[in-house]
Amino acid sequence: MLTELIEKILMLLSISTIRYFIMAGIAFALCYKLFARKLYKAKIQLGHAARSNFKRDIWYSMQTTIIHAIIGCLVLFTPLKDYTKVYEAVTDYPLWWFCISLPVCLIIHDTYFYWMHRLLHVKVIFPRVHLLHHRSTNPSPWTSYSFHFFEAWTEGAVLILIVFLIPIHPIALELFVVVAFAINVYGHLGYEIAPKWFRRTWLFEIFNTSVHHNLHHLKFKGNYGLYFRIWDRLLNTEHPDYVKEYDKIQNRRI
Repeated sequence: MLTELIEKILMLLSISTIRYFIMAGIAFALCYKLFARKLYKAKIQLGHAARSNFKRDIWYSMQTTIIHAIIGCLVLFTPLKDYTKVYEAVTDYPLWWFCISLPVCLIIHDTYFYWMHRLLHVKVIFPRVHLLHHRSTNPSPWTSYSFHFFEAWTEGAVLILIVFLIPIHPIALELFVVVAFAINVYGHLGYEIAPKWFRRTWLFEIFNTSVHHNLHHLKFKGNYGLYFRIWDRLLNTEHPDYVKEYDKIQNRRI
């Protein structure tokens, strides 16, 4: 039983590690190496972080992947699963539910993340836990999983919340993890690559951008949301300079 469990953890760890290096690595290679000159005007903070920052981010990201693999194993491959709403056969629930379970996961995660993130910024907690992530004041794709040991557990705990809240198929859960990480890479990209037309649509009023989260890394306060602007706008925690900074960078790209 223990050997089986370790094998499952190693399997999830391998998948998570490969995903991290492929997704963050491709984003880094494209923006910071291959097209760095072409994308220069899209850089949110001019200049790059030191190579030592990249190494530190990768080191702590590997710690996070181990923790997230353990959490994934708990909810999918241990007796805990019997108490969750995870279902195996796609036909157990309507196909439409399988399709919308991903956006529902993102909504749950965004709400969870907003309040967890604000908690991490409480004065007693911030220097002991969340400051490590904020050491990357000029973040890169490698920063996406760069968390303190305790923060990595709180970040990954959203999986436990989801499997107890809603019926979820393992494939939908894996899709959620992939999409969440892709958006996380975009948030830490260091470049604003959203198309120009995005600013003129209702989507801009709802969804976050790379500038939104980058400003949080730079200023250390405000912009606590992950995917959406909704909680920040409702509770007046969005940085007052966000829209101005976004427009400045997008106008610079012209």
